[in-house]
Amino acid sequence: MSTQELAPSSPVPDSPGPVDVEQAEAALVEHYPRLVRIAYLVLPPSLGRNRRVLTAHALVQRALPRRRIAGAVPGARRATEDAVDPGYAYVRGEVLRQALIAGLPLRRRALPHRAQFPPLLPHVWGLRLFPRAGGADELALDQRLSALSGPARAAYVLRGLERQGDPEVLRVLAAAGVGEPAAALAEADGVEARYVLLESPEFDPCSLQARPTDLMRRRQHGRAAAAAAAALLVCGALLGLPGDGWGRNGAAAPSYARNPAAEAALDPAGLKRIGTADWRYAARTDFSVWPARGGLTGDTALLRRALAVWARPGPTVRASATPATPVGPPMGPPQLLFAGEVDAVRVVLFFDGLRVVRYAEPVGSTSGAALDFARTDGADAVGSAALVVSRAAGNVRYLTAPWVEEAAVRDLLAPAKAARVLVRDRYGVTEPLPSPVTARSCTRWSALQLRDATGARLLTDLGELAPARLTSGPPGRPVDATGAAAREEWAGAACQLLAVRSHGVRSVNSWAYATQRLPEGAGSAEWLCARAETWRGTGSRSLALFRAPGATGSAPAARSEGSAACGARDPRVLAGVVWQARSGQWYVLAAGSGDFTSLALSGGVKGRADGRVLAVKAARGSRADLTGTLADGTRLHALR
Repeated sequence: MSTQELAPSSPVPDSPGPVDVEQAEAALVEHYPRLVRIAYLVLPPSLGRNRRVLTAHALVQRALPRRRIAGAVPGARRATEDAVDPGYAYVRGEVLRQALIAGLPLRRRALPHRAQFPPLLPHVWGLRLFPRAGGADELALDQRLSALSGPARAAYVLRGLERQGDPEVLRVLAAAGVGEPAAALAEADGVEARYVLLESPEFDPCSLQARPTDLMRRRQHGRAAAAAAAALLVCGALLGLPGDGWGRNGAAAPSYARNPAAEAALDPAGLKRIGTADWRYAARTDFSVWPARGGLTGDTALLRRALAVWARPGPTVRASATPATPVGPPMGPPQLLFAGEVDAVRVVLFFDGLRVVRYAEPVGSTSGAALDFARTDGADAVGSAALVVSRAAGNVRYLTAPWVEEAAVRDLLAPAKAARVLVRDRYGVTEPLPSPVTARSCTRWSALQLRDATGARLLTDLGELAPARLTSGPPGRPVDATGAAAREEWAGAACQLLAVRSHGVRSVNSWAYATQRLPEGAGSAEWLCARAETWRGTGSRSLALFRAPGATGSAPAARSEGSAACGARDPRVLAGVVWQARSGQWYVLAAGSGDFTSLALSGGVKGRADGRVLAVKAARGSRADLTGTLADGTRLHALR
């Protein structure tokens, strides 16, 4: 029984001849839904579904040629070109090119492209738009596509949605500006060919559902806008006063290079250095009481380079930042946490009260420097227990807090296996351990277990400087996932942590909210909800998971971003999945948390059940709308 699964390079020819704007417009109007679907699938899922929908429409609407070409007529096609209308081929190529550009990160020194910004048109105020939710198969495929690069997603879509052979895919990718189309095609080969799922409503940005945005935040933004407008009027009146007034530069300080305060922040002599034992007597236990450690804390030249690159990173610096983390220079002299050599790299860690900043350069060279920013404001003793100090050869090393008494590594996928103690040097740097976010497959998940005077904690690397804390239990009263029951629960959910990597995650809680006896005596299944909270406070992600009897892992059933479901503010969750019994019969299974008194299905499958679990016979590929009723009569929809 199983859950239903969501169904050498050839020469590149020259680009097709000119296409008249009228011919391209006719093709765009005729094939608009298909072009928007292509753009939606190629755009990076990290944009969020609402922005992906609007950006996909914007890219297609901007795909027409910029000028009319007199007398342009379709020429004879070469054998290597698509057997499609030239107007459609042109528009599709433009859509692919812009969608690939939209997935590129913004660079400080590079000129940005229009496609990399949220579209001006179309624009929707007060609503979030997203396609209809698909089943477990579509969710699984979307997760696999999100792990691919943009060119590889484009190759997969051209193969599956456009039914193109490999030579045509290589030609179209090259025409869209892909530098290595053969590599993109090879990367796409790593995803199972479930091309029929690309036609699913899950990936249809023309058939949408609408939900309101955060109403309380909208009210606050409205008040703030009114206050800003009033302040602008006052400033305008003051600028119009006679006399010297404020002048062109007014009260502004000298330019950055001549600003004494800014220069002081970049002076290594001004760095804050905390004493080795100060944390024992401090009123706070966080990054602000970490002592300066490492063998290069006295290397003034290294510290000066690190501060200068932080303030003015050059075009060769590889920079990264967690979502919503400011990347500007320090406002004052930052605190030095670490300076030392790790894995043939000189590493410096700073803390400025809001962010942890990591500077790294190869030993014996100042080229190839890297700069990473991570927001860590509000960190407690657990949130400041460790930082990633090095990544090399698929491994990760941590710098542990001075109050950590023991560090160990534990495999989340082997909950009964004992933790292995990690060796730490005199500065608190651990030996290397495998990083789960860079592994090619999820066969183990190495988590960091730390013990201090108050107990043990479990943290995991999600591709950022600060590891995420793992907890278990109902929202509002979770506990650290160090107990046997909690580890067994996380064994089924660990591989789904890939859905929240590089998202600025502070903690992830796993909650087993329901157990359901399956039809035909197939045993009992477990329903889980994993919720990732972020350092910035917004952008939380919730993922409902279904774990069949005897399964080593779980399958995603539903997901939501930015909602309160499955969290302390709204500790309720409802989700469903299509499941196949040993007999071959398909069922729609659903389960809600303890507040639900009845569940109902409508649409393609109809059914109702009292209580908080439901099982209804269905045909393969069936789709239904799931709702639940609370004790007070309130009706809620499934997680989305």
